[in-house]
Amino acid sequence: MPKANKHADKNLRNVVEELNETPVTSHQAQQFQQDANDRRHQDALNHDEPTDLQHPHS
Repeated sequence: MPKANKHADKNLRNVVEELNETPVTSHQAQQFQQDANDRRHQDALNHDEPTDLQHPHS
């Protein structure tokens, strides 16, 4: 990525960096895929529905 675009969206920069990584072996490709899966899973956990605190169960 050109250095001139330092103000680009951080997520976009990360995607570009990931696309620039070319796995050399099938094991490395699997590791890259697992990293992506782990990030997606963590993102899903971070976006769980919040507990409804307005209506406590009593």
